[in-house]
Amino acid sequence: MLQTPTGPPAVRRAWRTAWPGALAGVAAAALGLGAAELGAGVLGRATTPVIAVGEAFIDRVPPWLKDLAVAWFGTADKAVLIAAVLAVLTLLSVGVGMLAVRHHAAGLAAAAGLGLVATLAVWTRPDATMTDLWPPALGTGVSVLALDWLTRRAAASEPPSNDRRAFVKASLIGVALATVSYATGRWLGLRRSSVEESRRGVGIDTDTPEPPTGADVGVDGAVPWQTPNPVFYRIDTALSVPLLRAEDWRLRVHGLVAREVTLDFDQLLALGLVERWITLTCVSNEVGGYLAGNAVWSGVRVADVLALAEPQPDADAVKSTSADGFTVGTPLAVLTDGRDALFAVGMNGEPLPVEHGFPVRMVVPGLYGYVSATKWVVDVELSRFDAFDAYWTTRGWSEQAPVKVSSRIEVPARGARVNAGRVPVAGTAWAQHRGIQAVEVRVDGGSWQRAQLGVVPSADTWRQWVWEWDARPGEHLLEVRAVTADGEVQTGALAPPPPDGATGWHQVTVEVQ
Repeated sequence: MLQTPTGPPAVRRAWRTAWPGALAGVAAAALGLGAAELGAGVLGRATTPVIAVGEAFIDRVPPWLKDLAVAWFGTADKAVLIAAVLAVLTLLSVGVGMLAVRHHAAGLAAAAGLGLVATLAVWTRPDATMTDLWPPALGTGVSVLALDWLTRRAAASEPPSNDRRAFVKASLIGVALATVSYATGRWLGLRRSSVEESRRGVGIDTDTPEPPTGADVGVDGAVPWQTPNPVFYRIDTALSVPLLRAEDWRLRVHGLVAREVTLDFDQLLALGLVERWITLTCVSNEVGGYLAGNAVWSGVRVADVLALAEPQPDADAVKSTSADGFTVGTPLAVLTDGRDALFAVGMNGEPLPVEHGFPVRMVVPGLYGYVSATKWVVDVELSRFDAFDAYWTTRGWSEQAPVKVSSRIEVPARGARVNAGRVPVAGTAWAQHRGIQAVEVRVDGGSWQRAQLGVVPSADTWRQWVWEWDARPGEHLLEVRAVTADGEVQTGALAPPPPDGATGWHQVTVEVQ
């Protein structure tokens, strides 16, 4: 039990009033969240108050803050945001509980107001239905009732120690019940969705190719040429991934077309699957960053699907929409110029992981993901760039974003200590849909030296490279640049990711001993 601090009588009286209210507020909020999560699980809904508030924050956050979050936390940015939402909620709940002890009606009204904010956040999600409002409404009711009961017990527990112990015990039991309710709700939600069961039942009849011999240069510490699904980077706006079964999925193709087309999952597969190695890159990737990955994708050509609808001559863009309302604008010319732009259903020989867009996502070589790689895609509208705004273009990013030539040093790592003599310097370079014809390394600003390149199956993947360095003792600066197959030499001019991708040579400092 918390001890009353020593000090003036006024401080002791304030403490005796404050801590029970704070505990009651936190316990009541926890019970409300647990009830909302349990309700969402019973109804099979994926959107809960915490998720909805977090996604509403993402929708309204200025681009510079989003870039900062990705730069600081990388693929952990969503976990950090959820933790921040919970931390803010905890602080607000402390204040509400303390208010309720002093001014009971005002405190209850404040608790109801927090619940209303969460309910509105749920309702503003693009895929929300009336059913989605029941869990936050339930959580709000439970939270207000719990706060009423706990703060009355808190006020009654002033001097007698037995009453105070009973109040603390009741609060802690409430927190424990909330934890159990939350966990049960998450389990029920995933179980009711049946998405993983649907994913396991998807039949993708393909002959998945092996990485070409010589693609991996075989240097310890270098990033593998093929990126396994569990470590493939994920940057998107979905705190709670859309839960779609393949049996329920539909793709609508409409807009500036001769005829509107709607395909279900089996009809999409019937158009014929192809397997292609394609490297994806996030526009938020810093120079030398790791927001890139290479996989073999199974899918249907986007051009084949669009041909069914027959785009009108004045269409120049495709607006694709995710199940959660996220929108992307892609040049129509890129989707129909013969490159392997896919409606992907498989990744590295298995159905798409849910986090990477199951049941269907777009994969377009040569473009950054924010203008091409729509996950959980359900709607494709043929349009014109001057007729719509996509999610990220309204936040200051470029309308069309071809991938820029990039390269990085992976071995030796920045700040590494190596022994003098022959030292392999290795890494990866990419310029999707143009390809890499050369990679060059230099030491301490000297002349550029050609590296040995790994084998690639096409211009749509990244390329490993290695250069043997005759390292001499001392501190040295290593730099790398790449040259595309059409002759563009990677620029050394430094530029940040906004608005259309970072530029500059990657550098590492190494100590040779």
